Amino acid sequence: MLTPRRALILVAAAVALAGSTLPVQAADIPAPGQIVMSPNIQHVTNVPKPEALADIHTDMAFQGDYAYVGNYYGFSIYDIKHPKQTSLVSSVVCPGGQMDMSVYGNLVFGSVDSSRNNDSCNSASQSATIKESWEGVRIFDVSDKANPKYIKSVETNCGSHTHTLVPDRSRQNVYIYVSSYNPNDTYPDCKTPHDLISIIKVPLNNPTAATVIATPNLFPQGGYGGVPLPYPNGKSATTGCHDITAYPEKGIAAGACMGDGILLDIRNPEQPRVTATVRDEANFAFWHSATFNNTGTKVIFTDELGGGTRATCNEAIGPNKGANAYYDIVNGQLQFRSYFKIARHQADTENCVAHNGSLIPVKGRDVMVQAWYQGGISVVDFTDSAHPQEIAYFERGPDNTAPALSGGFWSAYYYNGYIYGSDFNLGLDVLKIDDPRTNQANSVKMRSLNAQTQASYPEHGH
Repeated sequence: MLTPRRALILVAAAVALAGSTLPVQAADIPAPGQIVMSPNIQHVTNVPKPEALADIHTDMAFQGDYAYVGNYYGFSIYDIKHPKQTSLVSSVVCPGGQMDMSVYGNLVFGSVDSSRNNDSCNSASQSATIKESWEGVRIFDVSDKANPKYIKSVETNCGSHTHTLVPDRSRQNVYIYVSSYNPNDTYPDCKTPHDLISIIKVPLNNPTAATVIATPNLFPQGGYGGVPLPYPNGKSATTGCHDITAYPEKGIAAGACMGDGILLDIRNPEQPRVTATVRDEANFAFWHSATFNNTGTKVIFTDELGGGTRATCNEAIGPNKGANAYYDIVNGQLQFRSYFKIARHQADTENCVAHNGSLIPVKGRDVMVQAWYQGGISVVDFTDSAHPQEIAYFERGPDNTAPALSGGFWSAYYYNGYIYGSDFNLGLDVLKIDDPRTNQANSVKMRSLNAQTQASYPEHGH
């Protein structure tokens, strides 16, 4: 089913949301930096990247009136109490990409997937072939938002590309599921096969005692072997997981593991157990991330076709490769329902890939906001998982502030009435959606948001 082509904000809603069968023309690509959006989206503000953090912005986490935004050089804390006046509170310079972020209590956790000569914030790159090299998870105390303190590092096999928080039921500990991949037999701490995750246990009353307590093998028979074809037809082999999303109150998690999508039982957080596995040998190149719906009966998996450095949102690639895949959970197994991919074609200089997002808390409906790099930010209603529909979007024309194929939104999350987008090069964007299908969410207030640790959202008005 066709979805909207690009539409300027001033175009009438009926026109903007109408389908089109016409081929995309060069004139449909906005000018560099030009903002285009559906009529139900408002651009509230943009806060440029801090000068101290010269590399790209990455993932985000939220707690109370603050947003935590990762960067390959460290992270920043923003005051979002009044979203229209979003402002920088502090920045921590601590290089070591990609700084996937999460927050719990007064602790911030950051992933380091870049081999370093030591664990300090003054470290330099060093080959993973050297046994003494370090990569893993850094822990910061952010009780003083203006002066975060680096308090602990935990080294993990193959580093930490992403991580997922799983609090225990007693709330005395928080577990960190560390996802990593790309093993190599020349790496002393990251040899093949690498079919595992690392589990860090953090005692909340003594976080400096954090340590790896288990490295469970999720693929004891080996994962998907992959298909070594040229782009865009190759399929990644499974050598670890890229991302895991946990739903602790339901005792489940979903893993996007390169060549496999999995469901896990995490009722015992120290011993996660794979309960279902699915593969897509037709269209998925790299299983990248997972998101449950609020009831935990569906999973959206994303595909990082081209690794985020290709122009994949165009007529040549088509609507199914590089798309989201929607699965219903039926009798504990994953049943495919449909694909969704943004229909607005991008320029050949625009990297475009299904990336990180979160739910908009609308009772009785399944609505997700999601980043697509230079494809922008998309809002999709997938209540009918066989027929997902885009209901809003925001994007800019090609980013000419950086080299081609190296811009756009890394992540986009809904938090307490607003959508926050972390742009590689252009900073933090704040958006507001005004739509009868989502406005009910304005009354839902969350205390925190770690997108990879889902919690059911409250009833409307509570």
